[in-house]
Amino acid sequence: MKHNARWGLLGLAMALSACSTLDSDKIDYKSASKGSTLEVPPDLTQLTRDSRYALPGNAVSAAAFQVGQSTKASSPAGSTGAAQIGDVRIERNGNQRWLVIDRPADKLWEPVRDFWLSSGFNLEQDQAQLGIMETEWAENRAKLPQDMIRATLGKLFDALYSTGERDKFRTRLERSANGGTEIYITHRGMVEVYASATKDSTVWQPRPSDPELETEFLRRLMVKLGVTQEQSQAIVAAPALKAATARLTTANNIPVVQLDEGFDRAWRRIGLALDRTGFTVEDRNRNDGMYFVRYVAPTDKKEPGFFSKLLGGGGSATAPLKYRVTVRSQGEQSTVSVLNEAGAPESSANAERILRVLADDLK
Repeated sequence: MKHNARWGLLGLAMALSACSTLDSDKIDYKSASKGSTLEVPPDLTQLTRDSRYALPGNAVSAAAFQVGQSTKASSPAGSTGAAQIGDVRIERNGNQRWLVIDRPADKLWEPVRDFWLSSGFNLEQDQAQLGIMETEWAENRAKLPQDMIRATLGKLFDALYSTGERDKFRTRLERSANGGTEIYITHRGMVEVYASATKDSTVWQPRPSDPELETEFLRRLMVKLGVTQEQSQAIVAAPALKAATARLTTANNIPVVQLDEGFDRAWRRIGLALDRTGFTVEDRNRNDGMYFVRYVAPTDKKEPGFFSKLLGGGGSATAPLKYRVTVRSQGEQSTVSVLNEAGAPESSANAERILRVLADDLK
């Protein structure tokens, strides 16, 4: 009887599979709110609720910064690749892209917010006054194998299937000098791996940011803002200019990152790198070329954690320290350095770790 019941269930699955259609889309976060989400360390936002998705160890914090700072003039024509449809254009620098829209930021906030919600995400940060929104960790269900059983019973027992990956997206809106808005989207990823050779437990580890995912969501946002699918695909496919190489070096015994490009491009690239690597940027002052960030230094090297792995250390978290990441430019040469909270040059190991993370992301 049990044997017949088992075959009957398989037959039902096969019958159902004949009626199912596979979704050809490669992005599907519609089920993001149905399962457990990957929680961030306490210093970012809140305590974890599910230990399976807990991120151990230290973190670079996560808050946002003020929209509406006064800005320098836009980059000169030809300094970045750009294509425009109506009042929306995309600019590119290497693998980094962002939107420039001839509308005020306060008119774009709700459409952008609705875009993420309708894309299947919950928002962890939603602060219009700061110009920052950030999704919760979510799973791209389109990556699941679409075999016969998954296509049928998977719809009924969806929680049994997992890609072992989670994604988070941060969106930052900045007002430009002409009254328009620049929109940046950055991705961070995590992957679940076995913690030991016995494969009896798993841990979450960072995986590289995906510029293709960032570009795809920028393209979809363009459609939300009035560009047609065909137009968005055409302008996103346009070739990008090669970005300048970032070099970690020293100047006057102070660690710095050097870029062979002017202020506008260097400022944008550093802002994107800070977003991608999860730093808390509490404020910014573009006129002074300064980002105000928080950093949690690693202390115990026996148990490397989430962001401490990125920063070359490990261990239990300590109180966050405040630093200033500065961009100074002369012509087409820019230097990035770290100052302490009082504004004095910082030569500590923390400063070098921060700059190393940025340099690695800028490569």
